[in-house]
Amino acid sequence: MSVVMDADALRRFLAAEFPQSLQLGFEITRVDAQGVGLVLRTGDHHLRPGGTIMGPTLMTLADTATYLVILSRVGPVALAVTSSLEMHFLRKPPPGTLYVDARLLKLGKSLAVAVVDIHAEGAGDNPVAHATVTYAIPSKR
Repeated sequence: MSVVMDADALRRFLAAEFPQSLQLGFEITRVDAQGVGLVLRTGDHHLRPGGTIMGPTLMTLADTATYLVILSRVGPVALAVTSSLEMHFLRKPPPGTLYVDARLLKLGKSLAVAVVDIHAEGAGDNPVAHATVTYAIPSKR
């Protein structure tokens, strides 16, 4: 699947159409044939009691990375929406930097399915979370 929106185009799209998504503070680090990469340097506002990164932060990253990998292939479809998100919290993510990798498993006319792995700095090679995310893509009428 070829890339039709690069990182700069995705940043411009989010700033214009979905600026509230940028409040999480992630950076788009990679858009290529394999997928999309994001980085988030977490702060105190991403932590839950006990000093671990909150589940909602991880879920938002998985959802956002999926949205971006889909847009990178189909172009600026603002109304593409999450229809399913299955999240597996695999190990406690320590505070610090998160690395997100999203890749498409299927891209159809009306549905897209992606897998997302989230790694944490200092947590070894294994992901701290894994998600499967399905998006509904509106028809181009």
